[in-house]
Parts: sequence; C-alpha cells; structure tokens
Amino acid sequence: MASLLEQALQESGFEVTVAENGKQGLLVVAEHDLVIVDVMMPVMNGFEMVRKMRDMCLKTPVLMLTARDSVEDRVKGLDLGADDYLVKPFKLSELLARVRALLRRFRDPDEVLEIGDLWVDTRTHKVKRGAANIYLSNTEYSLLILLLRNAGNVVSKQMILKEVWDDDTGMRDFNVVEVYIKYLRSKLETMGRSRLVYTVRGVGYMMKTSDPES
Repeated sequence: MASLLEQALQESGFEVTVAENGKQGLLVVAEHDLVIVDVMMPVMNGFEMVRKMRDMCLKTPVLMLTARDSVEDRVKGLDLGADDYLVKPFKLSELLARVRALLRRFRDPDEVLEIGDLWVDTRTHKVKRGAANIYLSNTEYSLLILLLRNAGNVVSKQMILKEVWDDDTGMRDFNVVEVYIKYLRSKLETMGRSRLVYTVRGVGYMMKTSDPES
C-alpha cells in the first residue's frame, strides 16, 4: 500500500517520504506539508501518532486512512486532530483529490484578519482574543477563517462543507458542521468573552460582534 501511494503521489508531482510506522513518521512530519496516516500501522498506530503530533503542537494537516467504517472510529480520528479521513478500499483519484483539497485549505495568503478583539495572523496561524492565545485544530482554524472572511454575512452549512471539507457532493452530514461550530465557540467564547458566532436559524452561521437580529 505504501509503495503504491508513493508511486501515485510522485507521478502527480509530489515529493514523498515513506515512514514504516508511526514512530518513524513523527521524526519527519515537521518537514512536510501534509501527512497521510494509516490507522493500522505497527509500533505506533495512526490514532496515537496523530495525538502525539497535536500534543507537540505540530499543525501539519493529516489525511487518515482506515479500514474501520464505524462512526465512532471516524469521530475519534477527527477529535484527535485528523483533518480528513478515507475508508479503505478507496480509489487513488479520490485520495489525490483529498490531498489537493487539504493543501489548498492550509495555504492562506499573507494577511491579518480581525473582528472585535479577535485577531488572526494567517501567515503563522496564530489566533488571539484580547491578550489570550487561542489554540485551534486545523479544521477549527479553517472554519474560523471562512467565517472571518465572510464576517457580517450568513455562511450556509452547504458552503461550510464545500470550503472546509471540500465536499460539494452532499455525502457528509450537516452534523459535522454543528459539532465543529460548537468546538469553535467553546474556544472563542468562554471565560466571559462576548459572542462572535451566531446561528441564523434554518440558514447557517454568521460572525459578528453583535447579535444579527438586534
């Protein structure tokens, strides 16, 4: 599997490093723009590798490969810090499309985005609210950037799925959007901070410094 993926990615123009297990992968991950992680790796499995990556504050986007198609396993991978997943067996064309989509998501132009006391430097992915640093997963960060760039306007769940998860097929459930909105709010709006992300019932979400219905 690793040899086939290496060949397919190289033929598509990518430079590839193959690690035989999660422990080896941790040694080289910081040098790469994206990591493809198989859950069923020896020595250190994919779940553990991704957990250790995020504990080390490594922001490299992760595409997780798994033979387990249960909702619990997919949720576990995403909660640990994976940015997307692909269930085996899969078509190489889909894997390559997901790789390109993840790379697009995490290559933002040089700029600073602000609303109220929230400040984001897209060059360093540093997020602050007031004087406090806010630590987000890659997916939470992508969702925040989408909302910030559309501040004052409603962003539909369909648009979020398309832009954050590169899904315009309708195959994903809106529940994943609601879960990540909840995650984002829990980090941005705790400790007495004012609300920034509002639900526009039946439509989607809006980022604003005051209630859009007021």
